[in-house]
Amino acid sequence: MTQPDITAYSDTRLLIDGEWADGSAGETLDVLNPATGQRIGTVAKATRKDLDRVLAATQRGFSIWRARSPFERADLMHRAAALLRERSTSIASVLTQEQGKPVAEALGEVRAAADIIDWFAEEGTRVYGRLLPMRRADALTHVRREPVGPVAAFTPWNFPITQIVRKLSAALVSGCSIVVKAPEETPASPAALLQAFLDAGLPAGVAQLVFGEPAAISEYLIASPVIRKITFTGSTQVGKQLASMAGQHMKRATMELGGHAPVIIARDADVALAARVLAAAKFRNAGQVCISPTRFLVQREVADAFAAAFIDHTESLVVGNGLDPATQFGPLANPRRVHAMADLVDDARRAGAKLATGGQSLPGAGNFFSPTVL
Repeated sequence: MTQPDITAYSDTRLLIDGEWADGSAGETLDVLNPATGQRIGTVAKATRKDLDRVLAATQRGFSIWRARSPFERADLMHRAAALLRERSTSIASVLTQEQGKPVAEALGEVRAAADIIDWFAEEGTRVYGRLLPMRRADALTHVRREPVGPVAAFTPWNFPITQIVRKLSAALVSGCSIVVKAPEETPASPAALLQAFLDAGLPAGVAQLVFGEPAAISEYLIASPVIRKITFTGSTQVGKQLASMAGQHMKRATMELGGHAPVIIARDADVALAARVLAAAKFRNAGQVCISPTRFLVQREVADAFAAAFIDHTESLVVGNGLDPATQFGPLANPRRVHAMADLVDDARRAGAKLATGGQSLPGAGNFFSPTVL
């Protein structure tokens, strides 16, 4: 299979009923490279008319897909995973251009997504029922698991492929159809993921991909009687709003919200190892990870040694465009995050924190903020 030019970035359209389409109003949103601030493409913006088409296709797709056996579904998903691995280099380049993370991290994300698809494919062949004991000897009760129905999935920009793939794979292997509302900041890598499933033979209507005004899309999809299940990964604030809407319509909902991860370092820890491992965890994807450590609780006896080792590692990080193989720390996703980081640092210093390194935005183009230790 001939791979596309890894430097190419294409405009992204809506996936409706197995076809890529422009929005019915012809509106688009710009996609910016966070490392340069430059426009690299556009993404189509869905209207209610488009969403009506999406919902009708998703309903038809569910009727088709639920009739497939778990083994047929698994076979198709394995084919999609294989295609994703074949295309991983080009997809990683696209992901880095729109999200900013170092290309090595992007490549790891794409390959991890293929592994996740394979895992779900196998688990889907082991969805067992139950036989229940009855009071009557001539009666038998059998519990059988059935797909819940069309799913609406809402995903964030920090991991634009793996945040989708867990929801997509779980839905597909269960016999559900799905509508994915992916992030407008990072649309092309989700489109590449869905294309792998289409090329693997996924029937039209089983999976749709939409972009546009997030609040308007979520409100319309959640209220639709077609949608039977909601799944969201993102902030606690938005999750509460979506869960409330789901509750109003008695829809099942799964929420993966926020994150506030502590690290505890005891006096008997290998301080050098702890600093190296935890700095890598903290600065992965420029810290834009829901499970990224947010605070470090260190016993006094090793606090100074840990801080010194952590600062040394921080100052050694190579900051730059994620497409440069030497880069270890890329840009933040958008200009808002740069301002937010400056506000956080200022607030911490006013509260008595000492700035050990970093703490400022970097000159030049792009959304760069220096790796910082307080």
